[in-house]
Amino acid sequence: MEMAHGDIRWLETLPFLQGKPWLQLVLTLAITGAALLGRFVLGPHLPPGLPYATFFPAVIVTAFLLGVRAGLLAAVLGGILGWIFFVHDPMAAPLPGTAPSVFLYVMADVLILLLFHWMQTTTARLIEQREHNHRLAETRTLLFHELQHRVSNNLQVAAGLLALQKRHVGDAGAQHALDEAVRRIATIGRISRQLYRPNGEAQGVRELFEPLITSVIEANGKPVAFGIEDPDALRLGADAAVPVALIVAEAVANAIEHGFADREEGSIAIRCTKLEPGLVIEIEDNGAGLRDDFELTRHASLGLHIAATLAGQLGGHFEMVQRPGGALARLVTYID
Repeated sequence: MEMAHGDIRWLETLPFLQGKPWLQLVLTLAITGAALLGRFVLGPHLPPGLPYATFFPAVIVTAFLLGVRAGLLAAVLGGILGWIFFVHDPMAAPLPGTAPSVFLYVMADVLILLLFHWMQTTTARLIEQREHNHRLAETRTLLFHELQHRVSNNLQVAAGLLALQKRHVGDAGAQHALDEAVRRIATIGRISRQLYRPNGEAQGVRELFEPLITSVIEANGKPVAFGIEDPDALRLGADAAVPVALIVAEAVANAIEHGFADREEGSIAIRCTKLEPGLVIEIEDNGAGLRDDFELTRHASLGLHIAATLAGQLGGHFEMVQRPGGALARLVTYID
């Protein structure tokens, strides 16, 4: 398909030599001269009554390659030369069918020139409209990028203000709450930057999760290793990417904060599986695991409550499951 498009792109450059009238004139004369020569050569082999047999194709070629004005000139020159050499010969008897041939030549030239004029005018308008649309697309991309940049910057400013406010808070619980708020706002800002897709294109989960999880781990200051399994190469649209990324970020942060609270290092595995429709994302750690009587609705942190709420908004659910040697957070959603 791309090859076919490239093969016809040269048609948009027609007519040739625009802005070079002298070259167009020379080529028009050359084409008309070739038509005259061809008429002399083919004359003995043509039936009577076809004085313009080679001039009409010359008009078509000239109008197609050089434009309607050049085609009109070729038509006039062909009409004159055909009349002089093959129609009006005082020394010879009138050729049968001459009058109809002249009439048909004139009418055919008028129709073909009108057709080429319409085609070339339409092509020029289409090219102009395409260039206009291209400029609009570039402007939209620029504005979208600027909007994303400003939103992300404003979120970072808000996170910075909360961090400054923390200095004036003496209560340890309030300081921890402010730290969590700063982390979440900063996470949303990073996600906004990563989701820069002016055309709304879906984004791969690996491309989305890797830098996000890396930043969450770095913010917590522990050497936690992680891996992502994505055998189906899943992709998320912009509407689902933000809440899904936030859920994953909260699950990873919870694993580091609680699962590795008494450990200096650990590992986290993220598995992404496709459903029909929907997907399952599992975040499994090798940390301390869950308490025996753990219930998400009763014992979960604010971050896990946020994850459960976001999962519900996506039409799915979020759960925490005890596993041998750790815990597992699972997001099940039925988005396309």
